[in-house]
Amino acid sequence: MSFTANSSGQETGESPLKISDAQKEQYREEGYFILEAALDDAQLAHIRGECDRLTAEEEAKMDQAEVAAKGITHKGRRLFISNRHRDNPGLRPFIFSELMAEICRATLGDTAFLFHEQFVVKGPEVGMKFGWHQDSGYVGFDHRPYLSCWAALDDVSDENGTVYILPFSRAGTRHRLEHTVEAGSNDKIGYFGDDPGVPVVAPAGSIAVFSSVSFHRSSPNTSDGWRRVYLTQYSAEPIYTEDGSRIWSNAEPFIEDGERITTE
Repeated sequence: MSFTANSSGQETGESPLKISDAQKEQYREEGYFILEAALDDAQLAHIRGECDRLTAEEEAKMDQAEVAAKGITHKGRRLFISNRHRDNPGLRPFIFSELMAEICRATLGDTAFLFHEQFVVKGPEVGMKFGWHQDSGYVGFDHRPYLSCWAALDDVSDENGTVYILPFSRAGTRHRLEHTVEAGSNDKIGYFGDDPGVPVVAPAGSIAVFSSVSFHRSSPNTSDGWRRVYLTQYSAEPIYTEDGSRIWSNAEPFIEDGERITTE
């Protein structure tokens, strides 16, 4: 399957989606921008199918283990399904697509590695909120900020648990801050102010692009449908554990000297 798209989200097989200079500037100054309808119906159907299958597998595993929570995953309410591209090659054409390459070039530059990927799924009516955090807060030590690409697989709004992003100018920082663990949810929290952030209200196939040091949160899912997101994250250099002994998550080469060296 091709994952090349133009600005209308249609497959072209030739030119990639073009990110504007204004969007690049917003990323530099405020830490985020939004690409609306970057994926078409066929692309969405493919990734949704992968998501639904892996969600069913994860919930079955939790049933078998007789656990209701595992870290920040809470059965039926909020699931994080991470790094399954390793045994599900159907995810790779999206992860290493020209679309994602252009986003990486616009934000990270001419070198990029796959750092992490995960589905984030909220159940109907009981889908949990997610507290204010920086993705870098989950790494837990200083490192070069990486890129998060939050691809909505369903139409997203406050009702079904969309993401809210706090621009750098309103957060008062563009650096990683220390986070504390919230009892009950196990969320790491790093912002305690009263700014509600900027909601991403967008159609399915849209991608919220933000820095790993951008604070963000998500509302609970009170709708009668699932809220599915595929989050792919890329770094400009390999990120190691704090003691330098091993790669923190992934460091799969993607772009070198501006060219894709991995395609799927």
